[in-house]
Amino acid sequence: MARTDEITRAFLRWRDGEEPAREELATLLYDELRALARFQLREQAERATLQPTALVHEVYLKLHGAESSRWRDREHFLAVAATAMRQVLIDYARAKQADKRGGEWRRATLDSMLEFMAARDVDVEDLERALVKLSGLSARQARVVELRVFAGLTIEETARALGSGVTTVKSDWTFAQAWLKRELARSPS
Repeated sequence: MARTDEITRAFLRWRDGEEPAREELATLLYDELRALARFQLREQAERATLQPTALVHEVYLKLHGAESSRWRDREHFLAVAATAMRQVLIDYARAKQADKRGGEWRRATLDSMLEFMAARDVDVEDLERALVKLSGLSARQARVVELRVFAGLTIEETARALGSGVTTVKSDWTFAQAWLKRELARSPS
């Protein structure tokens, strides 16, 4: 919790014009993104050629042009970073598949990312298609999944990032998990 508060205070100082806070924030957020990248890639360690540092750098490149001055706090930054990380991982999986080399990297054990999946391999592109479909039904529920899975946020952090209540996020998370489980079971992969 202290680290979260430290990051939020650095955001506030930076928004207030304290330029040294930007450097502090960059260091703190880099560490956050590396931890998130390690979490995302740990299941593919023996198959993946994408390393956490490379993933973080790709996310940083995506975020570089973003309106960083609008980030309110750690959760808001991680919400934006989650979308970028999801895009990088999907792009990487598609590129690997197109190369016809290492196509197995496309498999991610969702057990580590979504508690409801018990050691089931799920194709990254199938997950992407399911999330796009879910967002057509409920953009908020899809965003909850994205924040929980790709940003690793807790229920409470997700609620703050979305400006929603904890009960709403819990409900959305429960529904989205069940919906995704059913949808992914239908996937042809």
